[in-house]
Amino acid sequence: MYIEIDFNSDEALYLQLRNQIIMGIATSRFHEGDSLPSVRQLADAIGINMHTVNKAYTVLKQEGYVKVDRRRGAVIAIDVDRLRAVEELRKELQVILAKSSCKNISKEEVHELIDEIYDEYR
Repeated sequence: MYIEIDFNSDEALYLQLRNQIIMGIATSRFHEGDSLPSVRQLADAIGINMHTVNKAYTVLKQEGYVKVDRRRGAVIAIDVDRLRAVEELRKELQVILAKSSCKNISKEEVHELIDEIYDEYR
């Protein structure tokens, strides 16, 4: 499993790890049913604290990206309720689009960016 953590970033390590796993799901590096490394294995591989990995896994579980199986550990399980996910996306996009508007980024530029980024996940 390839995870890239930026130790100089202001973003918390557990969020970076969470985001990397979500990106891995979106780009099909991780699939439904894939087991993630154990907390200890991933912490050792990346060089971070086990509690940090555990926190990332907990957040991923709460958000519906993984489930915890007693035998297999953390397993990719994309069971997020679609309506809830759409509503969460709407809230996040409202803030992002407000920021874009403040920076005079046009609707067309936003659409181009969305298309460009979305194409990476196909």
